[in-house]
Amino acid sequence: MGHKCPHYGAPLVKGVLSKGRVRCPWHGACFSIGTGDIEDFPGLDSLPKFQVKIEKEKVYIRASKQALLTQRRTKVMAKCISLSNYNISSTNVLIIGAGAAGLVCAETLRQEGFSDRIVMCTMDRHLPYDRPKLSKDYISSFGHGITQGVHVQLILHHNPQISFRITASQDRVPHPSMDSHLEQITLRPKEFFRTNDIEVLTETQDAAVDIKNKIAVFKDGFKMDYNKLLIATGNTPKALSCKGKEVENVFNIRTPEDANRVVKLASSKNAVIVGASFLGMEVAAYLTEKAHSVSVVELEEVPFKKFFGEKVGQALMKMFENNRVKFYMQTEVSELREQEGKLKEVVLKNGKVLRADVCVIGIGASPATGFLKQSGINIDSKGFIVVNKMMQTNIPGVFAAGDAVTFPLALRNNKKVNIPHWQMAHMHGRIAALNMLAHGTEISTIPYLWTGVFGKSIRYAGHGEGFDDVVFQGDLDELKFVAFYTKNEEVIAVASMNYDPIVSKVAEVMASGRAIRKRDVETGDMSWLTGKGS
Repeated sequence: MGHKCPHYGAPLVKGVLSKGRVRCPWHGACFSIGTGDIEDFPGLDSLPKFQVKIEKEKVYIRASKQALLTQRRTKVMAKCISLSNYNISSTNVLIIGAGAAGLVCAETLRQEGFSDRIVMCTMDRHLPYDRPKLSKDYISSFGHGITQGVHVQLILHHNPQISFRITASQDRVPHPSMDSHLEQITLRPKEFFRTNDIEVLTETQDAAVDIKNKIAVFKDGFKMDYNKLLIATGNTPKALSCKGKEVENVFNIRTPEDANRVVKLASSKNAVIVGASFLGMEVAAYLTEKAHSVSVVELEEVPFKKFFGEKVGQALMKMFENNRVKFYMQTEVSELREQEGKLKEVVLKNGKVLRADVCVIGIGASPATGFLKQSGINIDSKGFIVVNKMMQTNIPGVFAAGDAVTFPLALRNNKKVNIPHWQMAHMHGRIAALNMLAHGTEISTIPYLWTGVFGKSIRYAGHGEGFDDVVFQGDLDELKFVAFYTKNEEVIAVASMNYDPIVSKVAEVMASGRAIRKRDVETGDMSWLTGKGS
């Protein structure tokens, strides 16, 4: 089968093989080694599968050139056969939100043979796109930049076994993140939606849901009847509440246009990032090669303290400082000053005044669920939609997924959690779709996320909220380490830099249901990993 992960092209030979599947070493996607089908995310496509025949120490592979080139396979999808039964304001499945959760839900329905009408609606002006690419540093080395044909090279070993290698002529092409054009980050082209009868209504904002009559009401007055509903509206970035918050050139990065505009304004100018969040730090890292100066303002003592802990935060902060990023910690913005309507200075509560031509806000987000307040759908005190393990709300036929939900996480004894990350949104969408079709499938995935800065990646698996200790192996100063996050003597999460595929290995152990004790990782003996979850 294909040897590159269809997500970003990671070499699966460096991944983790366990219990009939292979897990990507970079971002944790999982594929069946029997079928090549994707079993965990991120990514949309499966691995191509090739016929292999061995005759007298010769290996014959039957494969299409296209499959060898792309290293991906899109599953067969059903067509809608009942569109004529509906008027324009009626559908069987309505999906509010067109991020990863919404798109995976629609695709899963079609892959499972669902042949009724599916409508997705989104506030965005674009078809679904890969939002992490707006800020994360990444290199795609397969499927892009292939300039010549494919050749197959067979390497035969007479003993003890026969092996082979498939290679493709290719260029390693670095792809910009914040410079990305829409066509570089679109998850599926227009033709895909047309071919598979998935309708997408762009620039459409929901105003209310009438659960009794199964009607969604949109802000422009348009109404749509539905049979099954998925709410996957994501979140809304928090804004500053200080004086001058309305001045020009202050951004929350939500769209390709936002990212492109920030890069243009920052070029050879002064950029200020408010909030040492994942997005804030990724933007800061990217702009160091573009801007004259990059400053980060953060309320905590070190970046990522609550997520990665103080020691990892300090090591990352040092890396940023070595790359010309200036930090202003334990303070907030008190005022944004303008000149002729455009940002000129950022004034901090500690009295510092920072020159600023562009400012990016990354201080967190709130669930985009305000339109549901009077709906009868269960919303918690923070505004998150409460769902069960099948992504069902308290209302029959209404499901929710993605950044706007809390759900029971099996890894943490079914504690209700909110995990606003890309991989989890994919899995939510898939589980919701399967249960719209009454499969009775419960979510059991291991959270997996990553961030990319200065050409380096941090991998993370598990859910470390409330950790009480961190056990390190490797060298933090050299940024070659693995950190095990523990609570009550049990490992609940792991993070690493330059230690692949350790995070994917730990994720497989967690997925098996086997507990990892603190004492297992304190000795430095990693033999407990050799079973890879078996």
